[in-house]
Amino acid sequence: MSVNKVILLGRVGKDPEIRTTNGGDRIANLTLATSESWRDKSSGEKKEKTEWHKVVCFNDNLTRVIESYVKKGDQLYVEGAIQTRKWEKDGVERYSTEIVIQKFRGEITLLGSGKGVGAGDTE
Repeated sequence: MSVNKVILLGRVGKDPEIRTTNGGDRIANLTLATSESWRDKSSGEKKEKTEWHKVVCFNDNLTRVIESYVKKGDQLYVEGAIQTRKWEKDGVERYSTEIVIQKFRGEITLLGSGKGVGAGDTE
């Protein structure tokens, strides 16, 4: 048995991008920043580290919510699975790691607005 589940709580880095596939499916792409801060023991200086996460949503209901309500700076709670894609460009292998929300698995909750929609919900 194995589990692939990622939970993130962070801020949207730029307005989401919504695109439509040739088959008519709508996909939302967004970036989410998660940060941690601490005080350096030797200097007492406050330090901060930010990680950027690519989030891809294949759930049409969630994509509609993202398109209508999510914008740069919003705080989101995201549940999905981590996936790494591999492709070749100009003879060089490239990799991209993303948090993926599939059609019937995953969740996005818009914090502060009181609106949360899960994979099975319709708004």
